[in-house]
Amino acid sequence: GVLKHGEVTAVTLRGALVLGPPVDSLRQTLENLAAHNDFQIVLGLTEISKLDSSGIGLLVKALQWCKEAGGSVKLVNPARVVLQTLSMCRLLPLFEVFDDEPAAIESFG
Repeated sequence: GVLKHGEVTAVTLRGALVLGPPVDSLRQTLENLAAHNDFQIVLGLTEISKLDSSGIGLLVKALQWCKEAGGSVKLVNPARVVLQTLSMCRLLPLFEVFDDEPAAIESFG
């Protein structure tokens, strides 16, 4: 689901974030947000069951797009598989990670 909280958009993901429809669907969502100049994004990753290199690539790309536009992508309570995978790829330090959505939204000030 996608919810607007003022200037911040919260996107909640479920299931596998892997090559194919899941990654294509998230890319489409992010491109739609970018088209509306929504670059302050909070991603809820609690219910992600699987993450592959294309999912990781999209997360990093989304962070780059948003940062270039003066925004950011912040992660909310990522599932263990997400933390482990980002950590293994040494990408975890790129992201701000929050325990809950309100804290992540508030961090945009």
